Amino acid sequence: MGDFTEEKIKIPFVKKFLDAVLSVPKEHSGVLDSVILTHGAGGDMNLAHLVSLSGYLASNGLLCLRFTCKGLNLVYRTRAYKAVVTYLKSCEDYQIGGFFLAGRSMGSRAAACVMRTACEEDDSLVHGLICLSYPLHAPNAKGKLRDEDILQITKPTLFISGTKDNMCDKALLLKTIGKIKAPVKIHWIENANHGMSAKGTSQNDVMMEINEQTFSWIKDTLKP
Repeated sequence: MGDFTEEKIKIPFVKKFLDAVLSVPKEHSGVLDSVILTHGAGGDMNLAHLVSLSGYLASNGLLCLRFTCKGLNLVYRTRAYKAVVTYLKSCEDYQIGGFFLAGRSMGSRAAACVMRTACEEDDSLVHGLICLSYPLHAPNAKGKLRDEDILQITKPTLFISGTKDNMCDKALLLKTIGKIKAPVKIHWIENANHGMSAKGTSQNDVMMEINEQTFSWIKDTLKP
């Protein structure tokens, strides 16, 4: 398991529970910064990219909570994400100093919805937003952008997208972030599609690039 341990947990949500996993650094004391992470419209929290990122972050001292919430209803997914935030804030097993909201594809839209609320409420525990393969528009529908939440964000934001993503045109994302008031960084995965498969590059190499870029940005964001 490396320098972290994993714990399966159940998070209360609408008369049932969300399946989740806590990846916890083995060597930790005092306050822990953390990352909440969820999947896109398909799959679940055991998607290889999410498992890899959770393990990498935990090995580098960050608590990572990844969870499963299936369905294509963004309102429902956002409510589930908020339930996870509430859980982490009230967690008595660890002293949480703050957290980053993160997600892949539709999961990043849900994270952005929650981040918008956090910005409006000036929630000091929320450090920033991490969007992996943010679906700025539907395939072949570049005229209708899904930018209503990210345009309202005032906290640091990281986008990691593939240059061949058919749901996030490079020029449109660059134009969109020019309107965001928050500090924003984009990291492009060369030749990667929406699923982060890149011709000529192994999945392991792509995952390591995502992991390293995410952790580096988190470290820079947390600097006093």
